[in-house]
Amino acid sequence: MDSQSQWVGSIEFEASTPQSACEHIVTISQQGRGAHVHLANAYTVALADRSADYRGVLAAPAINYPDGKPIGWVSELRGHSPRLNQVRGPQLFLDVFDQGRAHGLRHFLLGSTPEVLSALELELARRFPGVKIVGVESPPFRKLSAAELQDQDSRIRETAAQIVWVGLGTPKQDVEAQRIASALPVVAIAIGAAFDFAAGTLRSAPAWMTNVGLEWVYRLICEPRRLWKRYVFGNVRFLKAAFSTPKV
Repeated sequence: MDSQSQWVGSIEFEASTPQSACEHIVTISQQGRGAHVHLANAYTVALADRSADYRGVLAAPAINYPDGKPIGWVSELRGHSPRLNQVRGPQLFLDVFDQGRAHGLRHFLLGSTPEVLSALELELARRFPGVKIVGVESPPFRKLSAAELQDQDSRIRETAAQIVWVGLGTPKQDVEAQRIASALPVVAIAIGAAFDFAAGTLRSAPAWMTNVGLEWVYRLICEPRRLWKRYVFGNVRFLKAAFSTPKV
């Protein structure tokens, strides 16, 4: 893919369209090499601003797509050419499942709960007949030992998966996507809440809120206890980082 990139905060983003992002993932998934992809938003930029380790996870050769309207607004204010446009994780998730069918792509779902994964697997099979989901796994909600991670990698390898979708929450999922891509010849994609949205266990924001960049407000209303610190403090940190010299 011929692409260009732009910096927002300390993250280098791919300047892409939703369709070209989907095509790129489908293409590299057939190449048999490790790669890690991240759907990064304002919260991601804020976290990267304060953590050198996290910046390292998202540094090249990571592929970062701007999953959030504020990234595009900053890009426009800074006069980027090409301007960064939003690539929404939940839609990219569905698009790759859809368009990957023509190539027989093999998918592995890692994260969330067994209940969500069961509902998700059924929904993806209903929406996209012929899709190949070769494995699902809900890891414990704790740090895994080195031996447990090796066992997990072995299970993924045995399925011959080409894409591993990682839904473990930010920033844990980004770290895990990088680790998996370094251990296995797969494309590991940190995909956020896409599992819940596609499974129907979490409602998406109304289209008008998404279109004007207020999806975060809807999510805050739905999950105030879990998300209020992220948005109250994270948005301030994002603005500071977005208009500062990138940290590398």
